Amino acid sequence: MLAKVRSVAVFGIEAYLLDIEVYIAKGDMPYIAIVGLPDTAVKESRDRVKAAVNNSGYRFPYKPMTINLAPADRKKEGPVFELPIAVGILIATNQIEVPDIQTYAIVGELSLDGKLRPVKGCLSMAFKCKESGIKKFLVPAENAPEAAVVDGLDTIPVETLTETVGILTGSIPSVPYKIKLSEVFKESSGYDADFADVKGQEHVKRALTVAVSGNHNVIMVGPPGAGKTMLAQRIPTIMPLLTLEEALGTTKIYSILGLLGSKQSLVSARPFRAPHHTISTAGLIGGGSFPRPGEISLSHNGVLFLDELPEFDRKTLEVLRQPLETGSVTISRALNSVTYPANFMLICAMNPCPCGYYTDKRRECHCTPHQIQSYMSKVSGPLLDRMDIQVEVPAVRYNELVADREVQSSANIRKKVMVACEMQKERFKDQPTGTNAHMSSRQVKKYCVMDKDTEALLYQAMTELGFSARGHSKILKVGRTIADLDESEHIKIEHISEAIQYRSLDRGLWK
Repeated sequence: MLAKVRSVAVFGIEAYLLDIEVYIAKGDMPYIAIVGLPDTAVKESRDRVKAAVNNSGYRFPYKPMTINLAPADRKKEGPVFELPIAVGILIATNQIEVPDIQTYAIVGELSLDGKLRPVKGCLSMAFKCKESGIKKFLVPAENAPEAAVVDGLDTIPVETLTETVGILTGSIPSVPYKIKLSEVFKESSGYDADFADVKGQEHVKRALTVAVSGNHNVIMVGPPGAGKTMLAQRIPTIMPLLTLEEALGTTKIYSILGLLGSKQSLVSARPFRAPHHTISTAGLIGGGSFPRPGEISLSHNGVLFLDELPEFDRKTLEVLRQPLETGSVTISRALNSVTYPANFMLICAMNPCPCGYYTDKRRECHCTPHQIQSYMSKVSGPLLDRMDIQVEVPAVRYNELVADREVQSSANIRKKVMVACEMQKERFKDQPTGTNAHMSSRQVKKYCVMDKDTEALLYQAMTELGFSARGHSKILKVGRTIADLDESEHIKIEHISEAIQYRSLDRGLWK
């Protein structure tokens, strides 16, 4: 007998449909052959499926059996196919009849007693089912909240193989899982931190406001305890709220890595990722024999914070260059190539010297000039050049810590940011560019218009401070963002003056 059951698999962050074909031949020599480029986890499914079928009250056939995962030219991985394989075996052995089996897509990992465990990538799978015209999607109960995000598809949660068979045969009513996206956003889009918690550092807050308004990258340099990490952790609280499209794109990445909670439907707050400086290149960028997204993709539509920047491996840092420019990362292997989104805001923090007190007027620095130079040179010039905003974070004075004066909250700062973001949204409404930081050279020429006095100031800065061509472009982009915060159509001399200040820190410390 031959049975066909539809299932879904994930490649990269996108899914594709596949047919699971189960053929049981006549003969007394039992064996099970799984073909279609299965990995080790898929091959091990035969033993779990066998135990699950027998322990669920059904009969596992002791006959020659061939299970084909089509299309056969794509590598299959993971235990996601175990539930559809079990259903295919029951159909092929006439233990159940499901005339409309092709209207279903089925995924799920089986435990030995027939219960279902969650699988990774259900959100991408649900989108593919809807796109392909499949009406019903059977998923483990823990995956139902994320798959139910896709409107127009009946996501049916199941907990056991027996319940799955009951739904397919009609003996158990199928009840689609429903959620309200508006409630999901409302429940999980808040933050515990707030910029009102940070005492002093008003000029740094201003720099971060400019950075968020135009999606610019930032590097903060200052002694230990100055508040660099505290400031970085609060950056998502002043960023615009995630749109549904952004939330779905970010959730796909978390879903394929299994990082969503059992009751979580969406990643509705902007991600903040802070990997340790011992992270490998594959951990940061992504990789592996089966390519997986790294920290930069987990930071998609959010913030990637690299604390103690010089302590990271230099080769690991250098691979950030391409994603910073393109907003995506491509991982190539001999047999395939995968592209993951990586549109993130990069925030870096570091000390000015090995002991950390080179710029602190209250503490004596014991580092030699050679040690300071060696420490600062761990950050390469090309990477530093890609930092739109470079700001010094001095130690906070005691009178600032104890001062009882009103401090701007994240909500108030976000209102200012939204003004600039709305101007950019209108400016780039018919273009792929979304923020000032990602303007092309043509767009810089078109939208960064200056008068003669402003051009003269920029020329003087370029000549005396020795900025590169990329540095010139960064100053114009940051100046455009500062002008947007002032709701100014043209870039004025005070806007360029402030933008130049955000590029001059490296001239004092790195040289």
